[in-house]
Amino acid sequence: MKALLLSAYDAQSHRYWRSNLKAMFADIDWTELTLPARYFPWRVRGNSLTWAFNHRATLTDNHDLLLCTSMTDLSALRGFVPVLGQIPTLVYFHENQFAYPDNPDPAARRTNPVEAQILSLYTALCADQVVFNSRYNRDSFVAGAEALLRRLPDHVPPGLIQRFASAEVLPVPVEDSLFAPRTPESTPGKPLEIVWNHRWEYDKGPALLLAIVQGLLAQDCTFRLHLLGQRFREIPAPLITLQNLLQERGCAGHIGYVDSRENYLQLLRTADVALSTAEHDFQGLSLLEATALGCTPLAPARLVYPEYLPQPCLYRGSGLLQEQADAAVQRLRQWARDKAAGTPLPRVDAQHFSQQELRPRYRALIAQTLATRA
Repeated sequence: MKALLLSAYDAQSHRYWRSNLKAMFADIDWTELTLPARYFPWRVRGNSLTWAFNHRATLTDNHDLLLCTSMTDLSALRGFVPVLGQIPTLVYFHENQFAYPDNPDPAARRTNPVEAQILSLYTALCADQVVFNSRYNRDSFVAGAEALLRRLPDHVPPGLIQRFASAEVLPVPVEDSLFAPRTPESTPGKPLEIVWNHRWEYDKGPALLLAIVQGLLAQDCTFRLHLLGQRFREIPAPLITLQNLLQERGCAGHIGYVDSRENYLQLLRTADVALSTAEHDFQGLSLLEATALGCTPLAPARLVYPEYLPQPCLYRGSGLLQEQADAAVQRLRQWARDKAAGTPLPRVDAQHFSQQELRPRYRALIAQTLATRA
């Protein structure tokens, strides 16, 4: 079978998804077209133009199946390349444009979010199958799209969104190799090793992270924090303050992006806790990878996290920032005491996110998509 895979804004999680698909289904003849994750407004509006006129031979090469991300401008692409309308098509939502938090910097806010929201809705309506990586992603898409349609002045077809309310949820798989059992270590007396492995951007909650660290220091908690993840040209001010604070107080672990994938995974294998402070996460792949490698996850009780984390691994997810920080500090202090006493920290089984567990469901989904045009 020949499959065409389109990733219109090929961010890290999108690359992770498509590389896992190829690894899980080596029997499929894959053809991929991707566009870099930059110039967001142009990318989501212009990908159909770019592909239709720069890659027409690839698009029309007798594919049996089309898989594309939700940022693909599918309706326009099918208009430019009509043969694509005859191919069974699956659209995968890693995220949706209705549930993004606003950037606190007014100059950096999206100028026209409705453009990307409408585009994703058109793409979903064009698909034979629509799949979301979490219930939170699906439900926030449906709620956001319904709210948008209610604001439009007239002639909105009824019932457009209800077809997606029961759409399948199928997570991005986590590599099987990450689930090897961790060798038990007895390290009482050593500091609690915490990793924060997220993009250095406003939507990952840097202000909350700073407040948590300040709370830990105020209570003389023994810890070391590793600040991992992608950094960009503009670093949020709380993270600059946090780096200086960690250095001054001797609590800094590795700071910055780890270029080597193996070195990054090894750091996670030796850490105790993986911490999230995110204001936006539709699956939380970085937290899931750390969990698979044996870290104890700690995340706010909001977004996607309550879908797969037990209550002991969640802290207050609403209210004032300081209230959330205090709740996280309380949990981390207890785990630091547990480690000092040689008591094991809680573990979460994330095996159901593995390639092995998800492969049959992806296989069934591909078969269902093909059957829509049988």
